[in-house]
Amino acid sequence: MGSYDDVELQGPERDRMTAEVRAQIAAWGLTMPDVQPLPLDFGLGRFRDVGETEFWVANETEHGYCGKFLFVFDGQTCPHHEHHMKHETFFVLRGAIRMRVGDDERLMEQGDLLAMPPGVAHSFTGVGPALILEVSMPSVRQDNFFEDEDIGDDGVV
Repeated sequence: MGSYDDVELQGPERDRMTAEVRAQIAAWGLTMPDVQPLPLDFGLGRFRDVGETEFWVANETEHGYCGKFLFVFDGQTCPHHEHHMKHETFFVLRGAIRMRVGDDERLMEQGDLLAMPPGVAHSFTGVGPALILEVSMPSVRQDNFFEDEDIGDDGVV
């Protein structure tokens, strides 16, 4: 997966937020894969507002697929971005999210599915805590293009 030290939480805040994420997932009665969670603040330092926690199951660039779980707290937003190569499909496992696709916004609830082709800008915000499954082409850090110029084009999603 590589190092994302510049866009992820570090130190005690990382430990606190990871514990909160794990507690919510356990309260839902779910078991996550035995992988290190990646709590991202996209380098902005406002994790509870702009961030997400990722659990990478696979990023098989050689074989052409990626699978990861994405967790957001209530009101937490994965920032508006697009990919030029990556095609993604999102499935809401728990909770609900407001998904912004281009200039349109829709509520996605547990069980909803949405394909996101390359070149389509998107973001999502937790409506309560939410857990999403992302199945996609491989995640390549250089294929992330954010609307917020403070994030730059090398954030990870």
